[in-house]
Amino acid sequence: MGITIVTRGFIRSILILLNLDKNRNKNLALTYICNNRNTMGFFSKIIFKILKENSLSIIRKNKNSKIGDAFRIGNYSHFSIHPSASLVISNRVNLRNYCNFVLAENAKLILDENVFMNNYCSINAIEKIEIGENTLFGEGVKLYDHNHEYNGQIVEHRKFKSSPIKIGKNCWLGSNVTVLKGVTIGDNCILGAGCVIHKDVPDNSIIINKQDQMIKNL
Repeated sequence: MGITIVTRGFIRSILILLNLDKNRNKNLALTYICNNRNTMGFFSKIIFKILKENSLSIIRKNKNSKIGDAFRIGNYSHFSIHPSASLVISNRVNLRNYCNFVLAENAKLILDENVFMNNYCSINAIEKIEIGENTLFGEGVKLYDHNHEYNGQIVEHRKFKSSPIKIGKNCWLGSNVTVLKGVTIGDNCILGAGCVIHKDVPDNSIIINKQDQMIKNL
C-alpha cells in the first residue's frame, strides 16, 4: 500500500511539473518530491538510467564504434562523437562519473580491455588516442592529442596541430595527470599526480612531479 501511495503521488507531482506555466500547484509538487525520500530515490534512479542510456545510444548510433562486454558507465558521462569518428570500447571497461569524451572528424579512440577511469576524466581527440589494457586513470586525468595553432599575434580557435597519443598496458596515471599530443607511454608505467606529460615515457618507468614543500612559521 505504501509503495502504491508513493508512486501515485510521484506520478501526480511529475504531471504537475510537466505543466509548470499553467498549474499553480507546482511548488506543492516540488515540495512533495523533495520531502519524500522514497520518491526522490525512485526519481533519481530513473533519471540516471535515462542519462546512461542516452550516452550509450550516442555510441551505438555511430556506425564506426563498438562496445565490448561488461561495459560499465557512471553518472553524467558525456560523449560527443563525429559521424566519421570511431570509439572502440573493449571488454570490461569501467568509467566512473562525469567522464567526458570528444571525438572530432575522423578521430579514433581505443580503450583496451579492463581500462578504468575514475571521476572527471576527459579525453579530447582529433586524430588518435589508444589506451592499453589494464590501465588505470585517477580522478581528473586529461588527454589532448592536439594544440591550437598560434603565431605571435593570434591563437587560432579552429585550427590545430595534432599527433597521436598511445598509452601502454598496465599503467597507472595518478589524479590530474595531463598527457599532451604526440606522447607514447610504455607498458607498466606510473605517472604521479599532477604531472604534465609532453615527452615519451619508456616501459617500466615512474614519473613524479618534483616539488619542494616549504613550511614557514607565521
